[in-house]
Amino acid sequence: MPDRVTIKPNPHHRVGVFVDMQNLYHSAKHLHGARINFAELVKLASAERQVVRALVYVVKSGEGEEEKAFFDALEKSGLELKMKDLQVFAGGAKKADWDVGMAVDAISMAKQLDVVVLVTGDGDFVPLVEYLQHNGIIVEAVSFGRSTSLRLKEAVNNFTDLDDHRKVLMRIPGGAAPRAVRVPRQKSPAK
Repeated sequence: MPDRVTIKPNPHHRVGVFVDMQNLYHSAKHLHGARINFAELVKLASAERQVVRALVYVVKSGEGEEEKAFFDALEKSGLELKMKDLQVFAGGAKKADWDVGMAVDAISMAKQLDVVVLVTGDGDFVPLVEYLQHNGIIVEAVSFGRSTSLRLKEAVNNFTDLDDHRKVLMRIPGGAAPRAVRVPRQKSPAK
């Protein structure tokens, strides 16, 4: 899906960027065999407007130096980290969810913002989008179109499809590109 813009960006708008790391990381990895260039992501999401805050919601799994280096890179790209520990339940189930935290932060900062940019494809954010719009906030989503909820795309004022913005992607060294899905050919009817 190409980008959809119903409200043109204004350089005087105050913007808050809210990045759902779990959603973005897995989409980039599975759709493109790539990682995200976060400096380019912030640049794209802000669209030359005044960024009040740019937050990224991460889950700490305790994987040592590699995880620390990743978090450091996020901060160097201009993102403020919101971090919590991975929850492990009896029986081994794991949960890493920031949806409520992102929503609370967006609502609490809304009075200082003209635009909220949600960097996620998660349709669970539609009620947040509707609430913010009802309160006069322009809401945008930035995500990979192929993994973004149709309801979210339709609800936001503007949608930016990361599939069309390759500067935001960085190939994983030694990583294979995602495999194409094969569609079986239909056999011709016998004559």
